[in-house]
Amino acid sequence: MKPISEKTRNNIISLLDRGLSTHQIAIQLGIAQSTVMKIRKISRPNIQNSAGGRPTKLTEVDKRNLVRMITSGKADTATQLVRELKDTSETEVSTTTIRRMLKEAGLKSITKKKKPRLLPSHIRQRLNFAIGHQHWTVEDWKRVIWSDETKINRIGASDGRKWAWKRPVDQLGGQHIQGKVKFGGGSLMMWGCMTAKGIGFACRIDGHMNAEGYTEILDNYLLPTIKYYKLDVGQIIFQHDNDPKHTSHAASKWLQDNEIETLDWPPQSPDLSPIEHLWRYLKKKLDEYETEPSGILELWERIEKEWDKIPQDVCIKLIESMPGRIAAVLKARGGYTKF
Repeated sequence: MKPISEKTRNNIISLLDRGLSTHQIAIQLGIAQSTVMKIRKISRPNIQNSAGGRPTKLTEVDKRNLVRMITSGKADTATQLVRELKDTSETEVSTTTIRRMLKEAGLKSITKKKKPRLLPSHIRQRLNFAIGHQHWTVEDWKRVIWSDETKINRIGASDGRKWAWKRPVDQLGGQHIQGKVKFGGGSLMMWGCMTAKGIGFACRIDGHMNAEGYTEILDNYLLPTIKYYKLDVGQIIFQHDNDPKHTSHAASKWLQDNEIETLDWPPQSPDLSPIEHLWRYLKKKLDEYETEPSGILELWERIEKEWDKIPQDVCIKLIESMPGRIAAVLKARGGYTKF
């Protein structure tokens, strides 16, 4: 083999890394293909012979950088990666090429989950809560009365994305559409609670609820729940989140006056509260109705009906998930979990 310069050798290796064939490199650099093949054998022995077809525009370095951008959160979509690649290396590829490369790298497209934003202070408090409760048993968690408020839409109770299957040749039908109402369709807010013995009393919230309204709910719906199930006030623990009306002086005084212990709840932690999944269960039942409620009054009638039908074992299974939720927060060091 005729000796080649160090510059030519480096050019050969660079073009090999970009995915060009030995034939293409030989033509581009004006050298023998056997020279390129020998350099490849010595410097890049792991590069496979081309299987034919159009050569890829993405080098192995490009692929690693693009995958790193996705996994680190610096980019979210194939479109963003296309733009980044063009800006940094002037390489133009399609979004289809990028998506195929990401799939080959073991990644798959998912819908982003909506979760509260976690600041460092939130992460620290969540981790401290998990550490402090990591040895609680299911029986310990069964002492807790879980409470929360939620919004329920008249049309599409769950607010979530719905899916349907369709053949490519089929026309869009009613079963493929999730209807929208131009001006909303209305919704209501409700408060409810859950115990290991079953669901507690629930109520509709009319208008804006302040601290005074919240204490009225505790009076009229939490206390009757405790009495209905004959729970020992000295044994129960009440859970609510850190909404200002929950932590207000009026609410704190009410709980103190009624000698009800509260769970020191970390901020931004709906994933730790099993009642969040109770809302999902309820809204799924409401979405199973074949017709939409004619108005908010009928919506509330359906809510009351489905709420009263929730079996005790649903509550128990959700409460039994608490050790797993705590373990997930510990594993995430206070960060996001799958719940």
